[in-house]
Amino acid sequence: MSQPGWTLVYSRQAQKDARRLASSGLKAKAQQLLDVLAQDPFATPPRFEKLVGDLAGCYSRRINIQHRLVYEVLPDEKLVHVLRMWTHYE
Repeated sequence: MSQPGWTLVYSRQAQKDARRLASSGLKAKAQQLLDVLAQDPFATPPRFEKLVGDLAGCYSRRINIQHRLVYEVLPDEKLVHVLRMWTHYE
């Protein structure tokens, strides 16, 4: 029997980013990443990076060369908090 997945919650910024992804044709790729996170936020592939600086404790995965999905993992609650789903270079 497979273990239950993780709960995804989205920041207000991530909700805005989701609309931008949909209009830029990247929704399917982002959805694949979200599906991976819901199963296991530490699963690979695709590989993820542990972030430093302001986002220390968070992780990111590439949606494409420009855009990233940035999230934090709250293991005690089996929760993945999705912070951003658009470029972080703006």
